[in-house]
Formats: sequence, C-alpha cells, structure tokens
Amino acid sequence: MIALMKALHIAALAVWCAGLVALPVIMQHYGRGARVRSAAGFAEFRLLSHRGYTRVVTPAAVIAIAAGTALIFMVEIREPWLMAKLAAVAGMVLVHTWLGHLIAQAGEHRGGYRLPSTLPALLSVLPLMGLVLWLVLAKPDLAPLADLLPDWLRQPRGRELPSVLVPI
Repeated sequence: MIALMKALHIAALAVWCAGLVALPVIMQHYGRGARVRSAAGFAEFRLLSHRGYTRVVTPAAVIAIAAGTALIFMVEIREPWLMAKLAAVAGMVLVHTWLGHLIAQAGEHRGGYRLPSTLPALLSVLPLMGLVLWLVLAKPDLAPLADLLPDWLRQPRGRELPSVLVPI
C-alpha cells in the first residue's frame, strides 16, 4: 500500500512540477506575443492556459499533496527535513496560486491588457522544486539548525498526539 501511495505521489508531483514550468512558458509565449492580438490566438491562449491550469495542473497538485500527506501518516515521519520540504512545497503552492491569478487576469482583459512577465514565477519555482528533490533524496540532518529556532517552536507543549492511537 505504501509503494502504491509513493508511486501516486511521485507521478502527481511530476505532472504538477511540469505544469508549473510549462504554464509560465505558455503564458510568456502566447500571452505576450502577437498571437493574442487575433481572436483565434486569444482563444488558443485561453484554452491552453485555463484548461491546463484547471484540468491538469491543479488536480495533479491536489493529488500530490493528498498522497504526500497520507504518506506522512502511513510512515509516521517526524523528521526536520520533512518540515523543510513542506515549507518548500508551500512555496510551490504560492507560485501555483499566483499563476492561477495571472491566468484569470489575462482571460478577463482581452483588449489592451499587457500580461506581466511570468519569468519571476519560473525563477522562483525551479529552486523550490530542486530544494524539494534534494531534501527528499539527501534527507539531511537538520537537527542542529533547530537550535536557531525559539523555544516555543521546539517544544510540543504537552499537546503532541501519541504515535499509536489506542481504541476506546
């Protein structure tokens, strides 16, 4: 069961990451070029960007995050590298949301709208993807970095759930 969940997580993550790279390229190529000036060009741009975002990239992101969350509970991982990975994934979610905003904005402003550059999205998501990959493969010991955190972030405060749930 864990192997199937890992396979699902990796496949969905691959599609999500490919979409986070492809969407800025599509928006840069079609959204800023001469193709959008015609009605057919705008229809093609909207079809590629909107449907790609809503029917491919977003479902892949939801599946990747859901499968990853399930894996955390199935394998019972509580390592510092995982917390760093989750922070990087949160950054990817922010870029994903920003791209969705840009796609919606571009679709609502047909005439005279100049789409902002999507290069910052691409330049911010690539290091995040690399960081996630490095953290998962290297599983570095980040425990020494915990000393830099304040006490209230290092202590469970007596509210940690037991690792094994006891039936009532």
